[in-house]
Amino acid sequence: MGTPSPLAVLLLAVLVALRAPPVAQGRPSFMVILADDLGWGDLGANWAQTKETPNLDELAAQGTRFVDFHSAASTCSPSRASLLTGRLGARNGVTHNFAITSLGGLPLNETTLAEVLRAAGYSTGAIGKWHLGHHGRHHPTSRGFDYYFGIPYSNDMGCTDTPGYNVPPCPPCPRHGAATTSPGDKECYRDVALPLFENLTIIQQPVNLSSLTERYAEAAARFVQRASDSGRPFFLYVALAHMHVPLEVSVPPGSDVYGAALREMDALVGRLRRLAGPDTLLWFTGDNGPWAQKCELAGRLGPLVGAWQRTRGGSPAKQTTWEGGHRVPALVYWPGRVPAARSSHAVLSTLDIFPTLVALAGATLPPNRRFDGLDVSPVLFGQSDVGHEVLLHPNSGAAGKDGAIEALRLAQYKAFYTTGGAKACDGSVGPEERHQPPLIFNLDRDIQEQEPLDVASAEYQAVLPAISRAYARALEDIATDNVSVADYSRDPAAVPCCSAQHVACRCQAPPAASLHRSTERRATRLCLSDRSLKPLSNESPRPNIAALRKQRSSVKFRASKHPEPASVSTNPAGAS
Repeated sequence: MGTPSPLAVLLLAVLVALRAPPVAQGRPSFMVILADDLGWGDLGANWAQTKETPNLDELAAQGTRFVDFHSAASTCSPSRASLLTGRLGARNGVTHNFAITSLGGLPLNETTLAEVLRAAGYSTGAIGKWHLGHHGRHHPTSRGFDYYFGIPYSNDMGCTDTPGYNVPPCPPCPRHGAATTSPGDKECYRDVALPLFENLTIIQQPVNLSSLTERYAEAAARFVQRASDSGRPFFLYVALAHMHVPLEVSVPPGSDVYGAALREMDALVGRLRRLAGPDTLLWFTGDNGPWAQKCELAGRLGPLVGAWQRTRGGSPAKQTTWEGGHRVPALVYWPGRVPAARSSHAVLSTLDIFPTLVALAGATLPPNRRFDGLDVSPVLFGQSDVGHEVLLHPNSGAAGKDGAIEALRLAQYKAFYTTGGAKACDGSVGPEERHQPPLIFNLDRDIQEQEPLDVASAEYQAVLPAISRAYARALEDIATDNVSVADYSRDPAAVPCCSAQHVACRCQAPPAASLHRSTERRATRLCLSDRSLKPLSNESPRPNIAALRKQRSSVKFRASKHPEPASVSTNPAGAS
């Protein structure tokens, strides 16, 4: 054969480049936006009755929308732990929410997505709600993030001077000389203010909720600019306060509170989108379904009404394994890479974000553990519409043991071994019921989960063996895995507080907070006791003495006068 001409070589190179996956053409940046308590029907592209999400609807029109996308759990801490590890709570140890007094968090032997990407050369930032442990080395800056700006847990887990809209309404934080709140307010945090962190520093306590949206947008812009200046790709994880109560929003005449807050969230997403360059993949989704007990301040389920449960009482939304609890809006936007105006019906999950982004970054998954997520980049790029054959749904507070796998999806079929309803707007709670054989619904024709298959029907008898095998294999796989155990112990001294006088923990930092360490050193210091630097439990590895000395030299700690255990309301923590 003769030597190919230079033109032929050039044409071949161009063809190879065009056919190569995006990761081969340069490492992309990633922006993952996680909304809080957002209903599947809150996205206009999903539900025509919703009119408040023009920016998200435009993203869906210019990207790919996932119709059958699920959160890995239906409450806050477990869903976030799974997103950042690619592993269910039954593996990573996070099975229910952490409290403001929690000593622990996401186990330190679990590897986060931020840790993997930072090791691969990425700038990593987290903005917004963390809720995976705030004490000691559970803080975001110890879990792979170069930069953190946000609140350590849900925005109702602390009083503020701008309490916003809530059900029931909560009072503002107390002040020196003011009468304390009645102890009857069991669903409101009365004594400790919600803090706002920049890295390890509390820069405002109580946080001003009315300015939080703007501050998140500004922090995101600063982070992206600094990453751009460094020439490194970035991973930015933005965990929004929306749509969790309290909703702090200006309500125009003729608008309802929830609709106004939804429009504000949508506008924030639009601003974040404009920060994303041509090499940035943007992935938007939610952490779980609506918090139905908040009545008119809760999101929209769309068709995911959990009709079977509703006839027995309780809510089929947040905290449950009904579709309204874990099926969430989701879309991916990356012009020129992700197909536009496409709707995928692949069964996908927030679990898939970890392995997919790791693959696109050209990085490697952590060894010695199994993952529940999949690399679904072929689905993202329109090359496939195949997702999970089996998807597991853990109990998340409404029924059964927290984190236990007692519901699963197999193709179009969904099986329940345990059912129950969370607290509804009317105060009802659906009873826990165990099912042997399981309840099975065909979601292709019964998305409302209204009528389970008749156990005597040919369809039930045909699918039950496959479901039973899949369930048994899943439980065995988890039982033989490298499983972590989270520390859920509590101590009032773990509450973040910037004031030694401790009247609601009040402090204000200089307004010009920035990414620069010199500015941070001038800001108000975090006032936790020195024990926050010590190992917290058996799940913590041996401390790095040099690292601890370095941490002590850069952060000042003072003992704070924290409340006694009885004075801290912990009742709401289970549902936030």
